[in-house]
Amino acid sequence: MPHNRDTASAQADKLSGIEEESDLYEGFAPHVETSEIKVLDFYNIPKQTGKEPALRTFTEIKQLLDQGKKREVKNILRENSWPINSPIRSQLWPTLCAQHQSKPQMVDGFYWEMVHQVFGTTELSEKPIMLPAFVDAAHCLPYHLTRTGRSVADRIVNVLAYDCPDITYSPVLYPITSILLHFMSEEEAYHCLAALVGSKEKVFINQTKLLHEVTWKTVMQIAKKHQKSSVSYFQRLCPGVKLERVFMDWCWWILAGLPFQHLVRIMDCYFHEGIKVLYRIALVIINLFHKECQSNNEWNPDNIKNDIANALIKFCKKIPVSPAKLLHAAFSIRGLSSTYISRIFIKTEMLLKSRSVLNSGNKQLVKSRSSDNLPTSQSQVNIQMMSHTLTIRERVMHTETCRNMLFTLWSWLPVRITMYQPVLLYTTEEHGCSLTTFYVRVEQHEPTLMMIKTCNNEVFGAYCSSRWFERNIKDDKGQRQAYFGTGETFLFSLYPERAKYPWVGIAADKDLGHSSELFMAADAKMITIGGGEGQAIWMDENIRFGKTDSCKTFNNPPLCPSGDFEIRVLEVYGFVGA
Repeated sequence: MPHNRDTASAQADKLSGIEEESDLYEGFAPHVETSEIKVLDFYNIPKQTGKEPALRTFTEIKQLLDQGKKREVKNILRENSWPINSPIRSQLWPTLCAQHQSKPQMVDGFYWEMVHQVFGTTELSEKPIMLPAFVDAAHCLPYHLTRTGRSVADRIVNVLAYDCPDITYSPVLYPITSILLHFMSEEEAYHCLAALVGSKEKVFINQTKLLHEVTWKTVMQIAKKHQKSSVSYFQRLCPGVKLERVFMDWCWWILAGLPFQHLVRIMDCYFHEGIKVLYRIALVIINLFHKECQSNNEWNPDNIKNDIANALIKFCKKIPVSPAKLLHAAFSIRGLSSTYISRIFIKTEMLLKSRSVLNSGNKQLVKSRSSDNLPTSQSQVNIQMMSHTLTIRERVMHTETCRNMLFTLWSWLPVRITMYQPVLLYTTEEHGCSLTTFYVRVEQHEPTLMMIKTCNNEVFGAYCSSRWFERNIKDDKGQRQAYFGTGETFLFSLYPERAKYPWVGIAADKDLGHSSELFMAADAKMITIGGGEGQAIWMDENIRFGKTDSCKTFNNPPLCPSGDFEIRVLEVYGFVGA
């Protein structure tokens, strides 16, 4: 059951701003085996007297968060090396996680009600609990939890599986649970996890096998640019081992390799900034390991070339820098913006999702798909819901053909979007043919799915990654931007041809120029999707007539044979909760 939160709260403000001189284990929860926690020599370095600023308190950080000063909080978290046993984390971590909560705040006792629903009792069983399928049994890292603490962690992940059935693969979830439990009660740890899993603004924990793969491939791509010499060294060292095999374990360098005191300081920043913190730490680890390989005989090529993946984790256990130096190096890497990381991530996700796309002339045909291709059970519910609301589907088609067409369309969407419920935002049949009405009903939603049925019964459209409201955003010179959107935008045709046309940038390693990034444009007179030597979709202000050409952004053929088309129905869908 929860430990005494009031006592921890009282201690936090009293002690978080000063160096600990009392019991080493003051800040830990009761279900932690404190005798196993060793403070490394980094904390025994003589302190500079009179020069080190006092550590910031929880009250100071909470005030900044309440004022919306997230950047100031970010800098404090990066720079304040609270001791591993500081009671500040019993308040700081829950508060940092709570700011990412997307659902309404849970009422008191909600967690224990779910525990009772799942297990039939709130008493902790002495027998082992079967873990959810999304847990990786090889990486159920307990760190310094007692036997009871491990049972608590097992129970938390089971309740999370019950509450979030869309999680299908998430090996890091158990270790994060264990880390949280070192500084808080079971109920608080669950609330933190629920906030991280449900976060919309930042990514913390991947929840499908596809996104897990996208993540490590993203780290590999970033490393090739920002740690080029280190990556080249690995490739020369192990020519017979694919680089992919090394980077598949990137998160375990951190979660399974680094000393606990390093990990705790990383988590201080991670719970505020998200997974990009771990990306930066991984790059520093690669760089440090490369340097050690050149100067330390323990890591010479003959010793590590046959098992470089395990050598990296072994190196992390003996990492030769303090937590403060590790974080400083990580946050000193330049050019690693969230926008850049997001672009690499989206490009990687799109490449993986298009594996089953076959090239056939100028058309891209998709293999037949079944519900097995969809990532979650919720997606199948959403498909059925879409099939009930999708009014432009061809009436002469067989029901199974319609269903397969929708499954195909759904399989083209980014995985995270398939977890949300589709909702019809705008249809010309109900809301009239007016761009003004279109904008009123659609412009604040992101993303949107636009579907057009022509008077010749062609069905095609586009997945639009950004809000249509961005047509109004002005640049530094006060001028509206002509085009907006991201490389996640794509075109598709459903009838009579079935094909997807993704952004050309996902298949190119070099900059293709401005003409390849003309995703979306709009004003009071028209809507355009795709550009560069033609517009993939153009519609007039009355949403009555349109035209379609090849364009450089998507390298698509015209989406209907005639090029010009008359609109019978236009529908736009949003996604609840996205």
